[in-house]
Amino acid sequence: MRAHLVCFDIVVRAKKRKRCIGHSFVYTMDEFTTCNLDYLPENILIDVLSYLSVRELVRAGRVCKRWRRLVKDQKLWRLVDLTAWKGMTSRILWVLLRQYLGGGLRCLRLRGLLLSVRGGTFLSEAWLKALSTKCPRLSKLYLLHTDFRSLPSCQLLPPFLKVLELQGCELPQGFFNQDLPASSQESMQDQHLQSLTSWERLSRLELCDTFRVTANGLRGCAAKEGVCGLEGLFRLKFLEMSITTRQGYQRPMASSGLGSGWLGLEELSLGGKEVVPGFLCASHLKDLKRLYLKACTLGEMQIVHNCTMLRRLPGFHRLEFLDVVFQPRLCPPEGEGVGEGEQEGEEEAAGGDNESKPDKLIRNLSRSLAVVLPCCTLAFRNCSVQINPD
Repeated sequence: MRAHLVCFDIVVRAKKRKRCIGHSFVYTMDEFTTCNLDYLPENILIDVLSYLSVRELVRAGRVCKRWRRLVKDQKLWRLVDLTAWKGMTSRILWVLLRQYLGGGLRCLRLRGLLLSVRGGTFLSEAWLKALSTKCPRLSKLYLLHTDFRSLPSCQLLPPFLKVLELQGCELPQGFFNQDLPASSQESMQDQHLQSLTSWERLSRLELCDTFRVTANGLRGCAAKEGVCGLEGLFRLKFLEMSITTRQGYQRPMASSGLGSGWLGLEELSLGGKEVVPGFLCASHLKDLKRLYLKACTLGEMQIVHNCTMLRRLPGFHRLEFLDVVFQPRLCPPEGEGVGEGEQEGEEEAAGGDNESKPDKLIRNLSRSLAVVLPCCTLAFRNCSVQINPD
């Protein structure tokens, strides 16, 4: 009876989410009191169970022996998101790895305790080694607010990753340089990403609010032509770097290392303090096709100047601004250096309401960029204009 009620509850929730599960069954309450789970094929039950979170799946496995067997089906453990699981501990991670995670795992999202009130670390060397052994098909790993200071190097992460995202993580010195002995890692003044070149399949790398990543590190792992052909992360197509949450970071930004070029890099996303140096160096990326700028403040003339240099890239076709604050160009004093075209633009701006000035400025900026980059698609999402009160 308990299994029947749980099955009915899951079916009702699935219908509320309006997602198709391949077949439709109509039952009345009287039929649910007498029906048997054998009436539902296992593939339908697995589709219904796929709507549950990881925590709900583990609970559903306690209903009966059949459900326990169904819950362990690897179709349900391809995309595992543990970021919403509150109270995550190392014991829970070991239980999930031993009983549920296996060869079907493709993507894993995990949130650490770096910003938690409890604090502490639960990502151990033994667990990461067991993850690499038991889940050889894991290709996407997202780690948020994770403390790596108890780990010696990035070599412990699965070496067959295609997508790696480190967001708000705390890294120890020498984490990206596994070639040096532990004694010399403590005295390192510059952290490098050269060890990432051992991940030959890596195609997407996101380093958001993650320190100890420097310009020299990017130069060291950038794809370039060597003696034996391409060297570095030559399969990398997407790179994201941003520093948006932490304040008072005065060291040179890592994205300035892109000035040496990066062969094969097609998409670049920059955020916060990484936008200004990275935007200036983007013209050196010969294969760049799409550029995303977010959570920053940019001047109107600065944007036009940098986009003029992007014109030399033959395949560049998309530029997107997200949560960007635009600073308009400074107006010259009255009667000095004001041309007829500028006077007409000022009269047009003054003729409208104050509320429409930001929209007009963004529209004028879009027109200027359309002239500079005629074959490029422009996108402005949640952007604003910083208006001088004077």
